[in-house]
Formats: sequence, structure tokens, C-alpha cells
Amino acid sequence: MSGVALARYAKTMAGLERKSRIRSVTVASGIDFASNDYLGFANSARLKAAIRAAVDRGVPVGAGASRLLRGNHIEHEMLEAEAARLFGVEKSLYFASGYAANAAIFSTLPLRDDLVVYDELIHASAMEGISASKAITRAVPHNDACAVEQAIREWRDKGGKGVPWIGVESLYSMDGDRAPLRELAELARRHDGFLVVDEAHATGVFGQEGRGLAANLGAGSHVLTVHTCGKALGASGALLGGPKILVDYLINRARNFIYSTAPSPLMAAAVREALRFLADEPERLTRLEKLVAFASAQLQSRLAKTPSGSQIIPVLIGDNGRAVSIARQMQAEGFDIRAIRPPTVPEGTARLRISITLNVEEQQISAMFERLFTILKENGQ
Repeated sequence: MSGVALARYAKTMAGLERKSRIRSVTVASGIDFASNDYLGFANSARLKAAIRAAVDRGVPVGAGASRLLRGNHIEHEMLEAEAARLFGVEKSLYFASGYAANAAIFSTLPLRDDLVVYDELIHASAMEGISASKAITRAVPHNDACAVEQAIREWRDKGGKGVPWIGVESLYSMDGDRAPLRELAELARRHDGFLVVDEAHATGVFGQEGRGLAANLGAGSHVLTVHTCGKALGASGALLGGPKILVDYLINRARNFIYSTAPSPLMAAAVREALRFLADEPERLTRLEKLVAFASAQLQSRLAKTPSGSQIIPVLIGDNGRAVSIARQMQAEGFDIRAIRPPTVPEGTARLRISITLNVEEQQISAMFERLFTILKENGQ
């Protein structure tokens, strides 16, 4: 390949470097204030034992094909049945990732005459599906239920004949705040539409037995949920839950499902064990709640900032370069904290995203905030 052909990409990379937006992968090190392993499941002895037991009973590592060919395994089906019972939905479908699940939902279920109204801060995976949708799409200001209803009414006034779809996260991944789910569910019901709730950061952390923030909505026929398995559940994949007819439609129409090799049956076994883990050890959630309360108090007392009310604690910096510099200083001190920059967050809102998990203790949280206070002060924050 010629140098000219490669130069286009080098130019883009140089531009990212100038804006302090360059990214690279690094091996994790230091005290964990960056992962989504909220309950400490990922490295737990219990999930490791579940994998060993599955191997011993003959569960294969790979599926070998898509679910519609020879890749469907009894482990997938047992997981989906158990998830449907736990989350109170008619049917569940296991995807290889939350990204694949969100992209499949929004690119497949809303039809040409429909309307998709989505929160401006929704996950990139949902945005991927929305951009591929044939429906009319409208972004609305963050957590503004009134704006959602206004968008639906304006669409109807202009002759909209289809079905409205509302897309939100229950707990937002970069701000740690919650969606007004009850209001949105009522809007979906009143307008004979659907509410799609991405529970990625709420699954395992909120609701009875970690069922998420949408668990008390009474699901019904107008709510679909996505429960990511790679965060608090410590494994990988995602479980879509909703009306049987919509799940069956996805099996027949979602390209992300039809043309992908099925998730590892071993991982399905691990997720099934993680769901049982939630029910068997509720004290983990209690411990996490105490750590989050402690971290929130530290944030207020040391940094004079208002807590998010969840395990996700954003510390806004603003400037990309300064956010990267502060994160690197914290990493050098042994605290694994990452800088989050555009396009993941809006321009001018670069931040440190502090995640509280059961992989840390109060003493480490206190030491982290003490050092962060000093570094922020040195950087004029």
C-alpha cells in the first residue's frame, strides 16, 4: 500500500493527538477505580468454579456457528429461561455483547413509519442502531420526559402514523444519574409505544436481587430491557428481555443476531451462575452501597462536589489535555483512574470517571480522594 493511502489515517491520528483525544490500550494496573466490575464477580472463585464445572460436564468453549445453524446450545437456552424468570419478561435473548443487543434492537424493531425518541446521552451502541434505523429519529435533552412527550406529539401532529419508541439508559454510564423511568414508561403506555431501557450499569446494583431500575415498572408489553452481563455480572454478553413476539422478530430479522457466531456456551454458563450469585449473596450489594455512601461523603468533604447517587462518580475537568494529565498522575500514584473525553462525552466536559466497586476498600477510597484533591489543586482545578 502506498504512503499516500496511509497518510490519510496518519493525518486523522495527528489531529486526535493535537486535541488530546488519542486512545491506546494498556494492561490494567493499580487499584481499580476504572472498571465496571461493581460486585467483584469477574475474578471471583465462584464464577471460575462454574466455568471449570461446565468444562467438566462437556460444555464446549466455542459455539462453532450462529444460533440459527449449529451454534445453539442448551446452555444458551437455560440461561435465557432463567433470565426471563428473574427479570419478569415473557422471553429473553442472549447476545454476545450489550453493543450487539442495542444495535439489533434499534436497527430492527422500529419500522419505517415509527418514531425513535432517544436521550442525547444514550450509549453509542444504541446510537449505532438508531443511525441504521428506517424510522424517524429525534434526540431530546438529557432526562427530559417533557421533551420526549413533545417530540411524540409534534410527530403525530405532522401525520406520524406508526409507533413511538423511547430509548434511554436507566443509569447513565458517564454521569451516574438515573432516567425518569416511571414517567417514560407511562408515556410509552399512553402513546401505545415502547420504552427500551438499557440497564447496563444498574443490573446487579439496583433493584431486588439486582434486577435493575426497570424491575418495578411491571415490564408488560411496552417495556424492553437490556441487561449487560460484562459489568456487575462479571462475565460477557447481554440479555434482552421483552414480549415474546418482539424477541422472535429479532431472531428472524436482526442481522446482529442472525449473522454472528453464537456466544460461547461456557460464557452462558458463567452468566447463569452470576444470576444465582446475585440471589445467594445479597450482602455484596449491601457492601457496595456502604462503599458508595463512603465515597460520596469523601467527594463532598474533600472536593466539595455533589455525588451522583450511584457507584459512578464523574469529576468534571473540562479540558481534554488536563483531564489526561491528571489521570496519568493518579495512575502513577497507583490509582487506576481514566480520563473520559469527547466523543464519549460532550465537547468541553472531559472528566475523570471514578467507579466504586467491591475491588476496593474504604481506606483505599480515602487515600485516592486525598491524593486527587492535591493533584486537582496543583492543576488549578
